Amino acid sequence: MSEPTMATTLVPCLLLALLVLAPALPAPDKRGLIFNLDIGELCLQSAQCKSGCCHRGSGLSLARCAPKAAEFQECSPKSLYGVYYKCPCESGLTCDADKTIVGSITNSDFGICKDPRSEWW
Repeated sequence: MSEPTMATTLVPCLLLALLVLAPALPAPDKRGLIFNLDIGELCLQSAQCKSGCCHRGSGLSLARCAPKAAEFQECSPKSLYGVYYKCPCESGLTCDADKTIVGSITNSDFGICKDPRSEWW
């Protein structure tokens, strides 16, 4: 009987390792620990949230993922900070807000979500 070579032993071991580890690999559409967070989960940046809005009620509260603002709701224009006191508008809506330098720094430029296609605005 001949002695098994390294190649003939290595291939079955690799196949076994792949079969054992495959269920442990994360699925791309599932929620993660840092990104793809659901509404209500703690966040540090809006990029972490499925909704695209990391919202805090006050300067002392913890930020949580929240839904984007709907038409006629209060909103904030897109911010560099990634955490909002009022969420930005849903897709297709614009945040009609008075933008000032101080408001941009303090994240207090609030407005109302409007549909830019509406004729009566």
